[in-house]
Formats: sequence, structure tokens, C-alpha cells
Amino acid sequence: LLTFTVTAQEMNRVTFDQSLEKAKTENKKVLLYFSGSDWCAPCVKFKKHFVTTAPFLQFSNENLVVFNADFPRLKKNQLPLEIMQENEKLAEKYNNKGIFPLILLLNNKGEVVKKWEQYPAETLDEFIAKLKG
Repeated sequence: LLTFTVTAQEMNRVTFDQSLEKAKTENKKVLLYFSGSDWCAPCVKFKKHFVTTAPFLQFSNENLVVFNADFPRLKKNQLPLEIMQENEKLAEKYNNKGIFPLILLLNNKGEVVKKWEQYPAETLDEFIAKLKG
């Protein structure tokens, strides 16, 4: 059962290139955020207070393709090799300073439009307004 679950998750996983393609097709921007899900408190806080909230989910479903490049440290939370390799490539391109959290709004060509190099100082509504702008 565990093998099937991992395989199903890997089959359903969307790559960054697929996310960019979806953004092009649907005329959306991409929100790429770098996180350390098991060691970076501001990253966990960002996901909890922004990414998984109802207002953000509603906005993002209509306007964004969200992609999380996660870098967990604990062995029990390690990602499959292909995902780790993709996240490393994204870090080389977009986050070579190793900033966590790093939140990027990209156009559908993968070019940075807006950047947050820390937990956003804005409220959720202000953050969404900046994503719209």
C-alpha cells in the first residue's frame, strides 16, 4: 500500500515546467515559494497563514499556479530524488543565496515580477492585492 501511495503521489505531481506550461495556457502567473517545511518557522507560518487560507486558495485557483520548492532537513521528511533534484535546479536559478522563505511571483515565461525575501510583512489581503497588481 505504501508503494502504491508514493507512486500515485509521484504520478500526480506537477513539475515546475508543467506549472509554467499551465500558466501559459491559462494566462496566469506562477507563485514559486522556497520553504524548509520541517525547520524554517517563517516558511511554515507562510504556508499556514497565507497559502492554505480560503481567501488565498480562492484567489490562486483563479489567478495563479502555485509551486512549492521544499527543502526539508529531517530524513523522515525527505522528498523523492527527482523532486529534490528539480528543487535544487530551481534554487540554482532563482534562490542562489539560499533565502527561506523566498516567495516569487513569476510571469508565465518564468521571469520574476515580484519578490519577498522573508515572511511577508503584508496582511493576507494586502499580499493578495500585491499579487493582483
